[in-house]
Amino acid sequence: MIGKISGIVDYKSTDHVLIDVRGVGYIVYVSERTRAMIPNAGEAVALYTEHVVRQDLMQLFGFPTLVEKEWHRLLTSVQGVGSKAAMAIMGALGADGVSRAIAIGDWGAVKAAQGVGPKLAQRVVNELKDKAPAVMAMGGDAHDALEADVIDDGDVPAPAPKPKKTAKQSKAAGNAAAQADALSALSNLGYGPSEAASAVATAAGDHDGADTSTLIREALKLLAPKG
Repeated sequence: MIGKISGIVDYKSTDHVLIDVRGVGYIVYVSERTRAMIPNAGEAVALYTEHVVRQDLMQLFGFPTLVEKEWHRLLTSVQGVGSKAAMAIMGALGADGVSRAIAIGDWGAVKAAQGVGPKLAQRVVNELKDKAPAVMAMGGDAHDALEADVIDDGDVPAPAPKPKKTAKQSKAAGNAAAQADALSALSNLGYGPSEAASAVATAAGDHDGADTSTLIREALKLLAPKG
């Protein structure tokens, strides 16, 4: 199975990119968000991939981080969610958005993805809610495949400099790490995975860009007994 592709961008289409790996071109399907992050033709790129094999079809789906790859795997485990529907959800919400929506049970956010109806969105949230904490905890350790080097062995052009992260990408990575650390802290305090994930996701949504200590403090307020 193919788990990662590193090579040179040949061209970018509306829903996929062609990556040249030492003379062999791989078509990799990506979300709109991922496509926007991929450099121009002739530049180096690396993507984590999910290799989907069916009786009459083989496709590669690409992701910039291991968190997105894991969410795609989990989303496609839900009955009625195919690879392209999962990509539509990832494209509409991003990894952080999917984590938050599922953790707090916001199926309306999932329904915003193209081709996902209310019943399917509710099924996604109900079936994956208990799995959200583990994926959120990956956020602080997830590697960014787009920053990986492409080895130049003389058979392919030397890769262009790695694309710099935009401020938005850096902020998203920082937010994911803070949420993962806050989730770990709440778990150590004895809170259950689901309630901890829901509280952290809500706190992150209410306090954009908050650091770990702020998320923990706000999440504890949400978890405090009412009345």
